Amino acid sequence: MADAAETVKKTVEQTAAKAKAQAESIQAAGAKAFREGVDKSVASLTELNAQGKKNLEAVVESAAAAQKGAEALSQQALAYSKKSWEDGVAAAQSFSQARSVQELFELQTNWAKSAAEAYLAEFGKATETLTASVKDSFKPINERVSATVEQFQAAR
Repeated sequence: MADAAETVKKTVEQTAAKAKAQAESIQAAGAKAFREGVDKSVASLTELNAQGKKNLEAVVESAAAAQKGAEALSQQALAYSKKSWEDGVAAAQSFSQARSVQELFELQTNWAKSAAEAYLAEFGKATETLTASVKDSFKPINERVSATVEQFQAAR
């Protein structure tokens, strides 16, 4: 009976030692998995932060380009308005010097034709400036979208 008790005692001690070793192994594996998960989360947050910073920089660059385009359009409009006013004053002076109704109509027709041509030319110039401004404004954002799409495709 003493042998049986001794055998049971040894079996219990061996089983307890194995259980303790398994528990420590499981605990170590869990701690390792937790650390790896935290490391991946931190790396993901760091990457997300970097992407957010790049996106913000693209928005700021886009806004700066839009402002530059708006300033260019404003300057063009101001210059055209000034020239148009000066041309109108000059035309009014020439109208007042007309010697006949026929000459007045000819002067007025020529002025109207040149004013319309100047307006169309200015409109074309403003359209080109606006188109370039929009293109320049969207360029940084388009580049960020393309880079993000490429990252998602590479991650697949």
